Amino acid sequence: MKLQLDSAVGLGSVANAITAHGQGFVAVNGSNIGNPVIVLPDRLFNPWSITATSAPLLTAADFAVLLELKPELVVFGSGSKFCFPAREIMTKFAQAGIGFEVMDTPAACRTYNVLASEGRGVAAALLIG
Repeated sequence: MKLQLDSAVGLGSVANAITAHGQGFVAVNGSNIGNPVIVLPDRLFNPWSITATSAPLLTAADFAVLLELKPELVVFGSGSKFCFPAREIMTKFAQAGIGFEVMDTPAACRTYNVLASEGRGVAAALLIG
């Protein structure tokens, strides 16, 4: 699915916009990415170095970079199907005072764009698939 940005809202100050997503990829600024990725308005971690590509198998260490960056909110895209990561991950974010929302990757892409366009301190941690 190609995402069309609303020109009234726009992502003018956002360096990294998610411009499309589909089976096996997300696109950031028009460039397709087929591996797990972390997208922030001003930074991109491509690839996202993780120990597994399945949400239940991820560990808190896989999210260490986000805990260090301390965004206001992390939207975690669990892939093509909604799946929670280990409870320890969500606990670490709660203890750090960082919001952590879980959704499928297409929903996470849309949510990231809306929040980034509002100037929120958001990060998208996306599994592909």
